[in-house]
Amino acid sequence: MMPEKTAKKNQGAFDKVILVAVLGLIGMGLVMVYSASSAMAVKTYGSDTYFFKRQLFFALTGLVLLFSVRYIPYRVYQVLAYPILGLSVLLLGLLLVPGIGVNVGGATRWMRVGPINIQPAEIMRLAIIIYMAYSLTKKGEKMKDFSVGIIPHLFLMGLIGGLFYFQPDFGSFAMLVFVIGIMLFVGGAHIGHLSGLVALAGLVGFKLLMSEGYRRNRIAAFLNPWENQMGDGYQITHSLMAFGTGGYSGVGVGNGYQKLFYLPEPHTDFIFSVLGEEMGLIGVGIVVGLFALLVWRGLTIAQRAPVGFARLLAFGITASIGLQACLNMAVTTNLLPTKGLALPFISYGGSSLLINMVSIGILENIAYAHPASPGARAPFFGRLVFWRRRAVA
Repeated sequence: MMPEKTAKKNQGAFDKVILVAVLGLIGMGLVMVYSASSAMAVKTYGSDTYFFKRQLFFALTGLVLLFSVRYIPYRVYQVLAYPILGLSVLLLGLLLVPGIGVNVGGATRWMRVGPINIQPAEIMRLAIIIYMAYSLTKKGEKMKDFSVGIIPHLFLMGLIGGLFYFQPDFGSFAMLVFVIGIMLFVGGAHIGHLSGLVALAGLVGFKLLMSEGYRRNRIAAFLNPWENQMGDGYQITHSLMAFGTGGYSGVGVGNGYQKLFYLPEPHTDFIFSVLGEEMGLIGVGIVVGLFALLVWRGLTIAQRAPVGFARLLAFGITASIGLQACLNMAVTTNLLPTKGLALPFISYGGSSLLINMVSIGILENIAYAHPASPGARAPFFGRLVFWRRRAVA
């Protein structure tokens, strides 16, 4: 009797591990957004809480979305895969229409809707995950066929890549390519075909990197940032100085120095650097631990889902969030060339936070629909690499 009661009790409950990780990251994000942006907010808007209040609004709205989306059956997205993808492509295309796209720093990546700016790239990220989960499930064993498993997705990448090229937004497109590639691998695409696709992506990526002077300068700054500390290496050198100053325990929240108009974008792309300076290795370890907990739990939910679409959808969402977090951290510590990518749940930005909260709501619904068996041990997430053959079963 006890196992049955436990199963009924678990059925309908939220996955508390996911919630704890997400709420912990949002909480640290709110603290760091206020700390990192207060000086800039006073100078620009006359109020040290300008960015904090907006981020708090986005966080509360995101929680409402999370709890609402959690009750929408994930199978709905399987039916709406094409409309969601089509809407995302339309929004990206509208950025190129004069008067609709908002140009910031030489790039047109946002559109203004009332008092807020929307970044269609964030919507596209979730749309691609939903579409890929649907497409891979529908194709099943045909994924081994190059004309079925690779060509349609390659065409889609080309279409979306063209839209990103004219913004330009190389970083967001590279992120999408990573997500599509990982999902193709897990979804059962032929390894040989994927190897060719990786080689092609590498060649195209290299050509794009070398085609613009500012991208070549970023590569040079990445290889030796201290050589041009006041030029292209300015961002990363101040980021590294922030981590170095923080040490083990940090200088204290609010006491950071690099955010005071030395470190560009301290509340968005480089908020992890501010966190490292003010909270030190301890704070960095907490954030990394929370992301690791979220990824582990998300992959566990994906592995126990018996339905191909649910499994791939959960995997795509988890991989996307985890990969973006890793890329942001790698950029701020000079393990990768500088590129504008937000740190999920922590960086300031409404589009990123809201889409990530919706994604977590979808993940929670999958966990609700396929709860763990009473007494079952959580599987080790590394085994996901080896269930390619089961992914679309």
